[in-house]
Amino acid sequence: MLVNPDKNPTPETPSQEDGTAHLFSALGKQIKALREHRGMKQVELATAVCFGPDLVSAIERGARTPQPDFLRAADPVLGAHGALIAVIPDVEEALKRSRTRHPDWYRNYAKLEAEALEIHHYGNQVVHGLLQTEAYAQAIFTQRRPLYSEETVEKRVADRLSRQVVLEKWPPTQFGFIFEEVVLRRPIGGRAVHHEQLHRLLTLGSQRHITLQVVETGCEEHPNMDGALTLLTAKNEQRVAYTEVQGHPRLIVDPTEVREIQERYGIMQTLALRPDASMAMIERILGDR
Repeated sequence: MLVNPDKNPTPETPSQEDGTAHLFSALGKQIKALREHRGMKQVELATAVCFGPDLVSAIERGARTPQPDFLRAADPVLGAHGALIAVIPDVEEALKRSRTRHPDWYRNYAKLEAEALEIHHYGNQVVHGLLQTEAYAQAIFTQRRPLYSEETVEKRVADRLSRQVVLEKWPPTQFGFIFEEVVLRRPIGGRAVHHEQLHRLLTLGSQRHITLQVVETGCEEHPNMDGALTLLTAKNEQRVAYTEVQGHPRLIVDPTEVREIQERYGIMQTLALRPDASMAMIERILGDR
């Protein structure tokens, strides 16, 4: 039986289970205090350390774990005089023991996602959660029906942002994302949110381990009318598929079904624009905004 996500009392911010969340929360507050003491805005700190403003915001709120690379870069910028660098061993130890909390119905897939060797996704409604900005995720959960409480919206956004740490691990997971053109043109959250989301896609799409492709609306062929799907290669090299329709998630492990989904995805790759042409389309859409 599926658990009603809005009634799940389990905390969903990082590391609630083992108590390390207190370390990350305290560190986030210290980073915020140092930033404000220097009169810096979040976007200014993000630019100075070459990380995204969404990440800075999430770290200060305790929704994302401050990775060692971030702490090393932020220490001199914030004038911490080695204080942030000094806690890196403690952060690394906490990371070994921490885990992200998810609703019961999602937990198995979330674990596979965090450890995956490859992830390939086709989306026809929204930008995939791993690529979403904080504001975009906020808009999605705020607009959901039936309505979530404000507390639940905050938990869902924190959970979604915490998953994005998989984009930063080394050696990297290989990612492939195929989007319908309408996904990129739909201004979820309004003009400013849409603008920021498109910029994030361009930033992520320029990374070597992330490939973005777009299926043009005018494409006359389409082998996958069954909705969004994700193909995932687990750390044991087993290929599985994941779908979610109207709140009903399904993790598919049957080899025949997975092979059929993989075949459809492969055809979608050939029908979609090449990665460079897809990035050019995103730039054009951004220019039109």
